[in-house]
Amino acid sequence: MSDINFQVPTRGQLERKLSQQIQKLYRNKLDHATGKVSCQLFKDKLVIVIEDALTQPEQLLLEAEKDKDLVEQVRTDLETAMHPMMTKLVEEILNRKVSDLISDTTLDTGRSGIIFMISENK
Repeated sequence: MSDINFQVPTRGQLERKLSQQIQKLYRNKLDHATGKVSCQLFKDKLVIVIEDALTQPEQLLLEAEKDKDLVEQVRTDLETAMHPMMTKLVEEILNRKVSDLISDTTLDTGRSGIIFMISENK
């Protein structure tokens, strides 16, 4: 008989791990250190807020451009490129399937918000 000390992680532990891994993903893929990453896990949703989400090039473009269209397009393209990696990360940590992802960034504040719709089981 084996002694198995397996404990199911708490919601807080999962939220903390997600926050840390999202910050790590931004550092590794965008070479950007975000501000605070807040995660809130609900029954069928995961809500993430990323402070200081804009990269240095985006900030530079914002300062130089009178029109925000270019920065908005760059941000949209970056978010779209990050979606599969973020989805994989969420699915692995939560062991649940992501059925939808909604994201947006406010250029004035530099905050990004992401909502993952998740299933009960993977």
